[in-house]
Amino acid sequence: MSLLAPSPADAQRRVGLRRMRAVALGLLVLAAIVYAVTLRHDTRWLGYVNAGSEAAMIGALADWFAVTALFRHPLGLPVPHTAIIPKRKNEIGRNLQDFVSENFLTDEIARERLAAAHVGERLGVWLGAPAHRQRVMTEVVRVTRAGLGRLSDDDVREVIADFILPRLVHEPISPIAGSLLEGIVSQRTHHGLVDLGLEQLHDWLADNPGTFASVMGERAPWWSPPWVDDKVIGWSYQQVLTWLEDIRLTPDHPARVALDDLLERLAHDLQTDPAVMERAESLKERLLSHPQVPDTAVGLWRSFSAALETAMDDPTSYFHVRGDELLEHLGQHLVEDEPWRSRLEGHLGEAVSFFVNTYGSEIAEVISVTVEQWDGREAAERIELHVGRDLQFIRINGTVVGALAGIVIHAVSTTLT
Repeated sequence: MSLLAPSPADAQRRVGLRRMRAVALGLLVLAAIVYAVTLRHDTRWLGYVNAGSEAAMIGALADWFAVTALFRHPLGLPVPHTAIIPKRKNEIGRNLQDFVSENFLTDEIARERLAAAHVGERLGVWLGAPAHRQRVMTEVVRVTRAGLGRLSDDDVREVIADFILPRLVHEPISPIAGSLLEGIVSQRTHHGLVDLGLEQLHDWLADNPGTFASVMGERAPWWSPPWVDDKVIGWSYQQVLTWLEDIRLTPDHPARVALDDLLERLAHDLQTDPAVMERAESLKERLLSHPQVPDTAVGLWRSFSAALETAMDDPTSYFHVRGDELLEHLGQHLVEDEPWRSRLEGHLGEAVSFFVNTYGSEIAEVISVTVEQWDGREAAERIELHVGRDLQFIRINGTVVGALAGIVIHAVSTTLT
């Protein structure tokens, strides 16, 4: 099978090549006719015409030979240094590879062209249009949906069980968890979660006094009178509600301070205390080694993917609305925030530079490898199809310049004699 598949534009190129060949050949035939008609001239000016037509034929034939020799043997004769492209296509491919590698795939040129393109600003302006942001979201949905469709539950379970969990089991987590907890406590990030927990616990107790009374009643002494139990349980219930409300409304409550101190000590011990670190790692290993963990992870993944599929199907969902907002915000930053745009383009330049320096030679090598796979004759035909039309102008110019040169030479010869 041919490696050079024809394109729809080849038919048009072939018509153009044939037309220019006909023009060049027509000029050669015209020069030959003029030469034959004026060969036995008896006037001075016909001598100029005859000399010009003779030189035009010589120029046309010489340039026809030069153009034809690039692609095949002229008239099928194995003249040396003809059919250059079929014979030396591999060398031409290597030279083209070196030319591209040295003059295009370089760090300096890549950075220069990237800077001249103003990618950041143009991208920001482009994202300013709602239709363009919608197009981006459409592509994100398409790619995400394709990715989700290729991941089965068995694939997810295999990745989790064979790759993620074993690495987590052997990877020390105590220092990381301690550092993360230390940052959370120092920035008081956990206060919102504490407030939410207190509020939910308070509301649950307020809505379920019977459950509280049942639990407390089971722990009451068997010998205490029921009316005493009711009094104690009722008083305890109100005290717990008041205590939870007090903690929730008082930022510097002793219970909050005690919790912060406990978390700070835990964060410190997770990073420095060998005993605490060992217990944390042991707990982590027991948890991750439980046979139910992969199934639970797959269930979470299934719920996540289903929710994501539903969100992607609904243009009014948070997924689409938030995605559009993020893209709009990104576009505004790229247009209005010059320092931020410069940093982004700088990082992009570094990425392009790394890519060119690392893979530039391999990219350029594709040229020589591809050319070596071509059939020589077919490659010559395809190259001629693309550039042959312009090369026919060489024949036309050779005919015209030859005629002018012949007239000048004839005029000089006549003058000197």
